[in-house]
Amino acid sequence: MISAILNILWLPIGGFLSFLIFISAINKSIGVRKAYVNLLLRIFEYGRVSIETASKENQQYSVNCKTDDKQGVQLVDDADSKEVTTNGATLITRDAVLLPQPQEPGLEKPVSSKKDEINFDFEKCLDYVKSGVEAIIEDDVTSRFEAEELKSWNMLTRTNRHHEFISWKITLIWMVGFFIRYVFLMPLRVLVCFVGVVWLTICTAAVGYLKDGPCKRRLVNKVLGICFGVLSSAISAVITYHNEENRPSSGICVANHTSPIDVLVLMCDSTYSLIGQRHGGFLGVLQRALARASPHIWFERGEAKDRHLVAERLKQHVSDPNNPPILIFPEGTCINNTSVMQFKKGSFEVGGVIYPVAIKYDPRFGDAFWNSAKYSMMQYLYMMMTSWAIVCDVWYLPPMYRQDGESAIDFANRVKSVIAKQGGLIDLVWDGQLKRMKPKKEWKEIQQVEFANRLKSDST
Repeated sequence: MISAILNILWLPIGGFLSFLIFISAINKSIGVRKAYVNLLLRIFEYGRVSIETASKENQQYSVNCKTDDKQGVQLVDDADSKEVTTNGATLITRDAVLLPQPQEPGLEKPVSSKKDEINFDFEKCLDYVKSGVEAIIEDDVTSRFEAEELKSWNMLTRTNRHHEFISWKITLIWMVGFFIRYVFLMPLRVLVCFVGVVWLTICTAAVGYLKDGPCKRRLVNKVLGICFGVLSSAISAVITYHNEENRPSSGICVANHTSPIDVLVLMCDSTYSLIGQRHGGFLGVLQRALARASPHIWFERGEAKDRHLVAERLKQHVSDPNNPPILIFPEGTCINNTSVMQFKKGSFEVGGVIYPVAIKYDPRFGDAFWNSAKYSMMQYLYMMMTSWAIVCDVWYLPPMYRQDGESAIDFANRVKSVIAKQGGLIDLVWDGQLKRMKPKKEWKEIQQVEFANRLKSDST
């Protein structure tokens, strides 16, 4: 009896998976995901208007019920109009006094022959005090490792703002959405993900036995495109690629980093070699599968700290024109897709062409940011598979070259600013590793010397 039921259920599921693989193989879309996303946008808009209306009614009710005209009225939260953040940028105006790099030195003043008297005025350090208070309220670093603030509620349980019971219609929509995501979408997505990983493992193992050459490279590109196309269905990914004429074909490709999904997003459109530390668990399975079919650079934990070894392996890979472009995330850690933080200079010292890529996720459908300090990989995948969808835009930017006399740091900053501008992200100078370590002693000393020089120059 049970086997008969399983056979009946397997027919539609097997047909669906076969159809999914076929669609991925021919690199076509039938428009279901985009129609699904457009429907969600209409539901979100309806929810936003309903919440605004209910908030205004509650506000009016509070005004009518107040007993003392001199006392202020506590207004109901309006999630759409009272946000203090806009795409991760706070309303605090910063003068950028405390930075990890020294400011431009001013003109040297002639040394007086007489003994100068240094008069201290408290107002000369007010800008530093102001910056310190702003950092205590909300600094530029730690806020980049939390989920991006939403302008309106997206009806997900983890972004609950107690709006689901504001009216019976919103309650009904929320309950139906909860049922669809957890009872229908999540099991189906888990099944698709499992099939995708198994398919990737089998296919890469098969093509790994082929002799190296143009035929194998074309087959690898096709196989990886199909496999990652299936895996993208496990998170209902809707990806829009812009400026495809700038798609990298060799050299080094650098992109801002939000989550491990960044690799999936880019591999759905082209084949890349990857560089990084060896992992265990789910990521380790994917790493070993990819290594069978195409050249990748994986390091052990101790080797990854050897800059010379990393640079040498990177130069060897780039020097071979037959190798795919190598994908690098110079930030070295995941940022919440509101900003771009300091790029490590290593990949910009190798030489050759750099292909910048900007990736921007739409947080209304699901938060793609992986807070690795808070969630394990399996917890993160669970969150992705219970989101509405993963919607993002990818911009391929024109190739960039290191200019004569330009340092690797300046080149990295120039590439970073281009990516930030295209993706609508905030360009920050801070090192993303500050979430794991304390500020360097040199940064403190630079600011101390800078402050002392300012006091000295103001008093002479």
